[in-house]
Amino acid sequence: MPLTDIQIRNAKSDTRPQKLADGGGLYLLVQPSGSRLWRLKYRFGGKEKTLSIGPYPAVGLKAARVARDEAKAVLAAGGDPMAEKKQRRAEAAVEEADTFRAIASEYRAKLVAEGKASATLAKFDWFMSLADGDIGAMPMRSIKASDVLRVLRRLEAKQNYETASRLRSAVSRVFRYAAASERVDNDPTYALRGAIARPKSNPMAALTDWDGVRRLVLAIDAFEGRAITKAALWLSLLCAQRPGELRQARWDEFDLEERTWTIPASRMKMRRPHRVPLSDQATKVLSDLRQLSAYSNHAFPSVRSPWRCMSENTVNVALRSLGFEKHEATAHGFRATFVTLANESGLWSPDAIERSVAHVDANSVRRVYARSEHWDERVRLFQWWSDRAFSHLEY
Repeated sequence: MPLTDIQIRNAKSDTRPQKLADGGGLYLLVQPSGSRLWRLKYRFGGKEKTLSIGPYPAVGLKAARVARDEAKAVLAAGGDPMAEKKQRRAEAAVEEADTFRAIASEYRAKLVAEGKASATLAKFDWFMSLADGDIGAMPMRSIKASDVLRVLRRLEAKQNYETASRLRSAVSRVFRYAAASERVDNDPTYALRGAIARPKSNPMAALTDWDGVRRLVLAIDAFEGRAITKAALWLSLLCAQRPGELRQARWDEFDLEERTWTIPASRMKMRRPHRVPLSDQATKVLSDLRQLSAYSNHAFPSVRSPWRCMSENTVNVALRSLGFEKHEATAHGFRATFVTLANESGLWSPDAIERSVAHVDANSVRRVYARSEHWDERVRLFQWWSDRAFSHLEY
C-alpha cells in the first residue's frame, strides 16, 4: 500500500536500514542514524539501478511521487533517469560558474589582451562595481531585463542619467561576449533601450570668436601660478588636443627638432596613433617646459609626484582662476575653438581641420580611401593658428 505522511513520521530507525515501499519502485530508506532518504528502483538496459531523489522532509511525499513519475516518463522515452540527473547537475554546475561576475572578468581580460588603455579598464571596473551587488553572483542565463533595470533605476533616481546609460552599454557588452560563446541566448539589456531617462547633451563650453581668444591669450600670459600649469594652458590652446592626451604626454613623444608630437595609439580615443605639428610658439613653450620638468618622464608631472602626470582638473581650475567661468571656457573646449575659427576662416580644407583634432570620418568607406594625413596643410594650419591667436603678443 502507498505510504502516508503519518507512517513516514512515525517510522523508527533500527540497527539496519529499513525500506518503506510506496509503489512503482519508490521507497523511503530509513537509516540507523534516523535519516530518511527517497530512492527509486528501476531497470534500464537489463540492469537494476537506484536513483537518489532526496532526503525527507526536504523532499515531501508528494514531491517524491512527482520525481518518480518524471523518472518513469524518461524511461518510457528510452532514457536513463540517473544519466539525465547527472547531466542536469553538470549543466547546473556550469551555469553556476557562468555568473555575470565571472564572465565580466573574462571580458576584461579580453580588453587587456587588446591593449585597451588603463583609463578604459578603470572605467569598465567602475561600471561593473555598480552592477555587481545586484547581478554579480547571478548566473548569466537567469538575469532578466528587470534585474538590470533595477540597477539603472537607482542611478536614474539620483539623476545620474549619463552613468545609467553607459552602465547599460557596459553590461550589454558583457552579454554580447557571453552570447558569442553560447553561454546566453540573448542580451536582455536590448529591451531596456529607452526605458531610462536619456542624459541631456551638454557640449563643452568654448570661446568661438577671435576677441574671446585674444582675451584668453592675454589672461594666460598674465598667469602667475605654477609654470608647468601655465605651459599646459598654452599647449591646450596651441595644439588643440584632448585634455587627457595632453596632460599624460611623455617626453619621448616629442621631437622638437622635427617639431612633431606623436601620441601613441594606447592614449588616443580611437586607438590610432596621431601626429601633431608643432608651431614655432608650441616648440618654444615645450623647450622652456623641458627645463622645468626634465626630471620626470611626464611633460606635465604632478605637483605631488614625478611618477604621475598632473590632475585632470588642473587646466580647468587654472581657467577659473583667470576669470573664465565653467559655462564660458573649458580645456576640452579649446578644440571646438580651434575647429570653429579654422573653418570660419575658409583657408583650410575641412579634412585637414578634422584630421588635426584626430576626428575619424564616420563613413567607413570614405575613411579607407582618405588615407592622407594632410600633413603639409596641417603644418601650415597650426602655424597660422598660433600666429593669428598670438599676433598681439611678443612670445
